[in-house]
Amino acid sequence: MQSLLDPAILFFALGVFAGVVRSNLEMPSAISRFLSIYLLMALGLKGGFALAASGFTASVASSLGLAVLLAVVVPLAGFAVLRRMLSGFNAAAVAATYGSVSAVTFVTATQYLEAQHIAYGGYMAAAMALMESPAIILAVLLANALRQQQAAAAHPATVVGVAGSGAALLGAPGLGTAAPHRADHGGQPLSMGKILHESFTDGTQLLLLGAMVIGMATGDAGKAAMQPFSGDLFKGMLCLFLLDMGLATARNLPAVRQQSPWLLAYAVLGPISHATLALGLAWLLQVPAGDAVLLMVLAASASYIAVPAVVRYAIPEAHPSLYVSLSLGVTFPLNIVLGIPVYAQVVERVWGG
Repeated sequence: MQSLLDPAILFFALGVFAGVVRSNLEMPSAISRFLSIYLLMALGLKGGFALAASGFTASVASSLGLAVLLAVVVPLAGFAVLRRMLSGFNAAAVAATYGSVSAVTFVTATQYLEAQHIAYGGYMAAAMALMESPAIILAVLLANALRQQQAAAAHPATVVGVAGSGAALLGAPGLGTAAPHRADHGGQPLSMGKILHESFTDGTQLLLLGAMVIGMATGDAGKAAMQPFSGDLFKGMLCLFLLDMGLATARNLPAVRQQSPWLLAYAVLGPISHATLALGLAWLLQVPAGDAVLLMVLAASASYIAVPAVVRYAIPEAHPSLYVSLSLGVTFPLNIVLGIPVYAQVVERVWGG
């Protein structure tokens, strides 16, 4: 109960309430953008300072390696489940959304751990960056394999004997490899190279990793110089950003009510399953407790910014209202209000026992 009285959580609740009662409270888009840039920059700096102090140890390697493994397993498992409820393209888009991560959920989790005096590695910011892109790339490969399947059904003589990695991802023999390009909404070809470029050079990742490198390079001297910016202001900025996220969540509630009960169940149970998988793997590898909590949070989170921005054009056959409403309207508030403290308590009991 004490975790619900955290100012950041209460400001999120205030934003939801303001949106539900249709208040005219709003956050200017330029300020929202500034807040997101600030949080990513501060988070990257903190991670860099922590890495400068600890170095790249076996514990760091195991945590980051586990993050990459989860980034591949979660979207593939999600696609296998969602394919039973949705069309292939919608299933790929939703699987990408839930296979990627939410930076705001991660930042909120780090603040919770600090408030509870639970140590974690600042390098986990790198884990978050590593987990963002694999799901997008896998979703694009799956979508391209589906298009090959459709083309094979329409023109079987033109694809006989062709097999490739995209078909293997779908588990369907005899399909071609991912198509070299397709047209986006503007009629321009959207190549796999373009998707990879957008995934790996996305501004959020670039800023996060760049700030982390700067933090590593400057070490203790940089930490002392940046403390008023990346330390003292951080909590207040997070509260403002969560207020804005509460307003955004409220705006997505009407779309949530239109979704199938099965999809709503997935938006709740899927993240819990992903977090449980992360818990088991972290326990097997003896990852530090604080890192284990953050891995659970990352595995359970869902992207509502980076993935929709790319998938909207990479998989135009999918419906954006579907994957955005589920991630922002259901999974995000569930993790912010209940998930983070529950994951921390579970890790405390398992690691403490």
